[in-house]
Amino acid sequence: MARRTVLSADLKERHVNMAAFSACIGFGLFLQSGKIIYMAGPGLAIVAVLLASSVMWSVIACLGEMTALFPVQGPLFEFPGRFIDEAVGYATGWISWFAWVVILAAEVLAVAQMWKFRFDPQYLSDVGYPDKQLGWSTEGYSPAVWVFLFLILIGLVNLLPVRQYGQIEYVFGVLKILFISGLIVFNVVISAMQKVPHGNHFWTWNKPYGFSSDRFHVHPSHDPNSGVILSGAQGHFLALWTSVVSALFSFVGFETIAITAAENKDLEKHETIKLATKKLTLRITILYVLGTFVGGLNVPYNDPNLVDIQINSIRAGHNSIFVLAAVRNHLRHWPSFFNGFFVFSAATSGINSLYNSSRLLHALASIPEAWPLWAQNFRRRLERTTSRGVPLGTVAASWCVGLIAFLAVKPFPSVVLGRITNNAVVSELIAYAVICLSYIQFYHRIKVAADDHTLENRHAFNRDDPQYPYRTRGQLFRAYYGFLFCLLLIVFNNWRAFVPPFSTHDFIASYVGIPAFFVLIAAYHVKSDGWDPRKWRRNASMQIHRPPPKVVVPGRRRGHLVYPDPKAPVWDPENLKALASFIWGWMK
Repeated sequence: MARRTVLSADLKERHVNMAAFSACIGFGLFLQSGKIIYMAGPGLAIVAVLLASSVMWSVIACLGEMTALFPVQGPLFEFPGRFIDEAVGYATGWISWFAWVVILAAEVLAVAQMWKFRFDPQYLSDVGYPDKQLGWSTEGYSPAVWVFLFLILIGLVNLLPVRQYGQIEYVFGVLKILFISGLIVFNVVISAMQKVPHGNHFWTWNKPYGFSSDRFHVHPSHDPNSGVILSGAQGHFLALWTSVVSALFSFVGFETIAITAAENKDLEKHETIKLATKKLTLRITILYVLGTFVGGLNVPYNDPNLVDIQINSIRAGHNSIFVLAAVRNHLRHWPSFFNGFFVFSAATSGINSLYNSSRLLHALASIPEAWPLWAQNFRRRLERTTSRGVPLGTVAASWCVGLIAFLAVKPFPSVVLGRITNNAVVSELIAYAVICLSYIQFYHRIKVAADDHTLENRHAFNRDDPQYPYRTRGQLFRAYYGFLFCLLLIVFNNWRAFVPPFSTHDFIASYVGIPAFFVLIAAYHVKSDGWDPRKWRRNASMQIHRPPPKVVVPGRRRGHLVYPDPKAPVWDPENLKALASFIWGWMK
């Protein structure tokens, strides 16, 4: 009897929406936002978040349009393989999978760190906090305990059938949206209620602080002589650039929308990819910008705990700008509650990281050419799924790589975590650049097909046709913009490693992904074309008929407000029903 090797298409639109949102909201927003504000200042930090959002906005639209038209399994590497080169596609698949298992380990490492929640008594005294101690009694536990417990939890959730998994992700996403919205309101309220000892409510934007930080420490420390310090226009630019790189880690996860394509229930009827892409872009951008803005209203960028984050990358909740806002305003209980939610957020993001990595590995397992000959038996085992469509083999394999989270027992786990996240960001940036380049090729290929009168279904490739599943204006320009921006970020992501004293470990962590990507490409060409590079040939099928292009069923497009009776008032029952359906469609 043949073994099952296909996934189950049981996810609804709302599941995909919230799974992608939950993947983006790990510890990045809650802990990295303070790091960005320290480097760039409260105003320039918002600019950094907007620039990072623009990269996400460009890449997600490229990936979303291609996946909406061709909902293939493993779109992150399938489209580069089709439209650039087969070897590039396989290399992209492997570095994307590795990035996601690294992100899994980073999220679990962050969870282990956040149990070390304890404020320095001197800091509490300096800000006038009413209690002499603030922290959890868990900082004495070995980090290995938390790593073990949360890895088990993450693995068990990913063994659920995808429909149940989607329901859980939906609950996680709703809780995160509610929490972040409440966090924004919380910071606005405490800013408004301050007695304004500094003159006005924008005191963190005024002297002695300012819209941007007055100086940029290349290698920050608490030492009065902290090495190279940059100021002026040069310092502001490099602070902004470094902040964009840090902000981008917080956005990693939006490709979950495309990764779930093979498990979506009804792409034509629900237009899942289109709506999920637009919703995620709006939600993430608005919440991140507002979160960074309100956090910067209550905490100055030179707070000692923000310096700690920059030195050690990620520590615990007591280094979060949102926790610091509560402490500086002398609020009890809220800091502990916030830190508890940060633990929950990082753990749930880890659950999504395992899902993404397992689905990418399962998609790779379905392609014999992506594996060396000696690994074919192992590949066939990974390809199998349960009767409910769960790829147990790829879940287990990805989970095992996540065991590197036990690096938390090392003397400086936060430094290790910082290097892990840098490596994952660079790997993802390579994948994003390749996706944008794939879209450029895709755009021109379908344009030729739309003008080919010999094709019966040429209307399916016409971006101006009302049945085309998803398009955005100026998308070709955005693809070029995303490609060039990602390329610059890849090359200059950790320029500080070159400033004396040179850090070999930071350099390797930040740049090893680049040669690894090209080595993988070369290995596939050696496998297919031999050792002589002159005989290597590009193998891009430019296939646009497998699977057949999806078109939207005729009728009303979802996500657009169309009144049944335009001449009737809005409160007409049918018009009101249409309005309610439109609002719910964008909120769910």
